[in-house]
Amino acid sequence: MTDRPALARRLGLRDAIAIGLASMIGAGVFAVWVPAAQAAGPWLLAGLAVAAFVAFANASSTGQLAARYPESGGAYRYGRERLGEWPGFVAGWGFVVGKTASCAAMALTAAAYLVPGPWQKPVAVLAVLLLAGVNLLGVTRTARAATVIVTVVLVVLGLVVAAGASHLFEVGSTAQSGADAPAPGWFGVLQSAGLLFFAFAGYARIATLGEEVRDPARTIPRAIAIALGIALGVFSAIAVVLLLVLGPAALAASGDAPLADLVLVSGWGWMAPVVRVAAAIAACGALLALIAGIGRTALAMARDRELPAPLAAVHPRAQVPYVAEIVVAAVVVALVLLVDLRGAIGFSAFGVLVYYLVANASALTQPASERRVPRWLSAAGAIGCLVLVVALPIEAVLGGLVVFAVGVAYRLVRTAVEPRRRPPSDGGGSGGGDGGNGNGSGS
Repeated sequence: MTDRPALARRLGLRDAIAIGLASMIGAGVFAVWVPAAQAAGPWLLAGLAVAAFVAFANASSTGQLAARYPESGGAYRYGRERLGEWPGFVAGWGFVVGKTASCAAMALTAAAYLVPGPWQKPVAVLAVLLLAGVNLLGVTRTARAATVIVTVVLVVLGLVVAAGASHLFEVGSTAQSGADAPAPGWFGVLQSAGLLFFAFAGYARIATLGEEVRDPARTIPRAIAIALGIALGVFSAIAVVLLLVLGPAALAASGDAPLADLVLVSGWGWMAPVVRVAAAIAACGALLALIAGIGRTALAMARDRELPAPLAAVHPRAQVPYVAEIVVAAVVVALVLLVDLRGAIGFSAFGVLVYYLVANASALTQPASERRVPRWLSAAGAIGCLVLVVALPIEAVLGGLVVFAVGVAYRLVRTAVEPRRRPPSDGGGSGGGDGGNGNGSGS
């Protein structure tokens, strides 16, 4: 046990599920279908099935590891404990840097759905500041906000599926000529799976909050499984109605709002602006959970001197890594103002896949006494991550390699000028205060 500042265990099962769903059912579910359909054409459902299997394998490994190491940091902590400092650093660096860019992309996406061009950056900055403020009030406030956001978005998505279903009952499916449909192929299926996997990856946020979950060995694996199951059901229903109502060619040629196109074609035109507002709300939900997850991973890395030590500060009242979250918010605001990262989905998918590769490799090293899933499933998850990384668009792979090269250079320089003084790990990840006290208000 160490004397490091600890986070309080205030999250129950419903809280953890809400945060995971807010991460998964973000803006991606409104926009990822177009590039996925461009890659896979009529084989879009095959791409979704591949992404779902890889996500299930990764979620199983993550849940198994979280039960053993219920601390902040997720795959960073697992990689460091099971594989060594370098694999842990690679996972943590990829998550912190890649997801910080994703935060800027989500903020800009939310603003793009709500306001015209000249107002988008100010509105995006305001969204970042407001959501960072919610996180600074305490993790229970984060969970409550995530619950409200997820509920609203799920209701709207349910109406979208209902619109598509009503069109199918009244008109039937859209005829699709072979000449118009995008050409299918196994590589296109894999590329679509890599893009669709990005939408599933939010369950990692549950693991990064492991130090704040009550009864983590039981709650975290259950929350990951339930959140992933709900997300898979929602994504599958949307993919089916999109393909049957719009058709693969029209879906691939759609703009940035394919679900709005779906309700228009279905005769539910009044839903189009509702869908756009829901997309903005979903992007804010993902942003909320991302800021929380990045802050906890930065906290874990700072504890080990992999990032500057002040990032490990925990607010004595709110029990949040407030310095890390303030720094994250400041960097995101700077990115919003200086660059347009709305095209960062492929780059973020690269970082996420490397992150889960480390998690699966870590799970493979666990002894039989700690295993909750068969070893072959973790191996399949690792192989799936490698395959999907190779299948990503080349610009995503190159961007990801550059980010990791910068991280490696940073660590080499840091270790050369400053000897590492890693505090001894408690191994069991108790570091969360009173595991039985769930009554904190988070304020």
